[in-house]
Amino acid sequence: MKAEKNKPMNIEITIPSPGESITEVELARWLAEDGSYVEKDQELAEVESDKATLPLIAEQSGRLKILIQEGELVKVGTVACTIDTAAVNERKTDHAEKKAGKDKKEIRSKESSGLKKSSGKTGVEEIAARREEVFTEEKPEHDIRVTPLARKKMEEQHLNVEDIIGGLKKITTREVEMVARNDKPGKSGFNDNAGREIRKEPMSQLRKKLSARLVTVKNETAMLTTFNEVDMSEVIRLRSKYQKTFSETHEVRLGFMSFFVKACTVALQEFPKVNSMLDGSDVIFPQYVDISIAVQTEKGLMVPVLRNTETMGLADIEKNIIVLAEKARKFRLSIEEMSGGTFSITNGGIFGSMLSTPILNPPQPAILGMHNIVDRPVAINGKVEIRPVMYLALSYDHRLIDGRDSVSFLYRVKELLESPVKMLFGGKDTEKMLLGLG
Repeated sequence: MKAEKNKPMNIEITIPSPGESITEVELARWLAEDGSYVEKDQELAEVESDKATLPLIAEQSGRLKILIQEGELVKVGTVACTIDTAAVNERKTDHAEKKAGKDKKEIRSKESSGLKKSSGKTGVEEIAARREEVFTEEKPEHDIRVTPLARKKMEEQHLNVEDIIGGLKKITTREVEMVARNDKPGKSGFNDNAGREIRKEPMSQLRKKLSARLVTVKNETAMLTTFNEVDMSEVIRLRSKYQKTFSETHEVRLGFMSFFVKACTVALQEFPKVNSMLDGSDVIFPQYVDISIAVQTEKGLMVPVLRNTETMGLADIEKNIIVLAEKARKFRLSIEEMSGGTFSITNGGIFGSMLSTPILNPPQPAILGMHNIVDRPVAINGKVEIRPVMYLALSYDHRLIDGRDSVSFLYRVKELLESPVKMLFGGKDTEKMLLGLG
């Protein structure tokens, strides 16, 4: 019965399908080592297609055997690895044994201390004896300081110092030479032996697709860009005044992006050509607004879609952006969450960009570029005042959108951001509404 219990039981983990039209994917990287013990529901690897990145999940706990190498192109359904569910987690066993040994040692130490107390030694002799105990204890394998919080985390994960060191970046000759040079006394700050190494890595499937897509946009659209500037004083004032109350009420911080999404939504409903798209020789006019938000990740821009923003308030927009952005940075967006969209917004301002010409996200006909907010001198009622100003850029496909619509749309966005209360009334002038003038 015992032999039957330890008999290997291998579970095959196959490559998942990112979508109906995709038959081949790339195994981007393994997140667990070959031969290591993995837990149930642990992420084993990242599988990358030209549209999305998906995780490979362990269905059961056991020992991992890798069958496909990183960077390899494989068919959907191919067995990527196996898991031996009969394997024992040696790391947990070693941890338990070490803990048991430590407990026994503490008990012996306490017993020894008790004997010393009753041996009639003087206080000085007792202190000396305790010092001897401390200095004769077993020394750790590595002369590495570990914070109490880190040690607690290591114990929870059943890891030791060797495991952590093993997971760090490998040491190359460059690191060795750098340390050696710094250790030499009298070495000048000028580096005569600077390294000239290069690093080469294959372009990912996702990046290849993105590159081809960008070239296609430049070649197959009549892309133009129009610019304007917006005084952000009122948006900043509202955020400062109501940030605490907003956060307590909606459990989310009030950012700038929600104002831009709301302003664009109102303007898109007023200028439907900016919300349209080409379908052969026909033009489609969606009666809804789906806004794609560009999110920067390690593998490039991802554009998850906020659906039906015309039905959302600022809090709903902020909450949805947080969820989608987090998924994007972890490469856990589904194809459905990136599909569609009638308009895009990208924010280069978070990286310090003053001005740019954003590129279209087809089949969408337009994209709004946000930039950094800088205090600039502005003429207000004949006087020069310092105001927080952002430059806006709208790139658009001239095949669908004329200059009048593009410029009017961007100016409308500017008006709504400079008077945010108008967004509540569908962009209408509140004073005229009060006076019954329209």
